[in-house]
Amino acid sequence: MVEESIEISSEDIFGLIAFSGDAKASYHAALHLLRENKVEEAEVEVAKANSILNEAHAIQTKFVTLEAQGKSARVGVLMVHAQDHLMNTILVKELLDHMMTMQKEINLLKGMN
Repeated sequence: MVEESIEISSEDIFGLIAFSGDAKASYHAALHLLRENKVEEAEVEVAKANSILNEAHAIQTKFVTLEAQGKSARVGVLMVHAQDHLMNTILVKELLDHMMTMQKEINLLKGMN
């Protein structure tokens, strides 16, 4: 079986970088809001970040699906950089879930509720 080659567009690569960066910024903003005991605003920021991260994940899923169908792409440094951004944002999201729980407990202990 001969694999079909596909081209990864600059638009998709920069989409991964931009969406990942925007989502990460929103996750960080959520934690800062929570430190000020602005729980509702923090949760809105997390929801916003999750929505943006879904956009980045959709781009990645497109490439994974194409490869699963036997279509490969030449991956350059810029695509590796984009994937690195996405992976780091996913890690921030996972850690943020734990940090927000801890910050809520800290706020409670400080009598901020």
